[in-house]
Amino acid sequence: MVLAPNVFYREGSVAELAPALDMTTGEGREEAGKAAFPRVGRLTADKALPDIDAWTAALASLDGVAQGPIGVTGYCMGARLAVRTANAHPEVAACGGFHGGGLATDDADSPHLGLPGARARFVFGHADHDRSMAPEAVARLGEALEAAGLEASNVIYPGASHGYSMADTSAYNEEATERHFRELRALFDATLAA
Repeated sequence: MVLAPNVFYREGSVAELAPALDMTTGEGREEAGKAAFPRVGRLTADKALPDIDAWTAALASLDGVAQGPIGVTGYCMGARLAVRTANAHPEVAACGGFHGGGLATDDADSPHLGLPGARARFVFGHADHDRSMAPEAVARLGEALEAAGLEASNVIYPGASHGYSMADTSAYNEEATERHFRELRALFDATLAA
């Protein structure tokens, strides 16, 4: 069972928020970002955490969902939500984050600070030269994972820009996308397979 919540429900419907631009060009992607980034900034931890509790409870209540470990994954700002979910819910056994941003910042509510509460195995595939997750932040995240005693892969995909898995944008990188699929599948097979 897969649950893909609309994390921007406070901002409007999915149809209303969907970009109407050609994001396969750099200009189109930049223009779409001008609308999206303010929404991302408004989705603060104090808003996200009650939502996380709601969607994990909703998933557990669905017919056909077996009790047991769950896996989460996120892309871009979704990686922050995935880490926050793993930090807050020990039933999360697997957490993948790809071209994530803001995972290890100086903010008091930075996701990496909650890792001591997590029990998941983590796989991170960071974008190369990513302003939202610079090499120093990747290193800080790695140190936090190690200090929390968590099993993790925390690597930068060379030559892959932020958004590398988004096939409908100019950032798409097939090699990095295929690598992330392999690593996410291996993570879920190792932690969730019955």
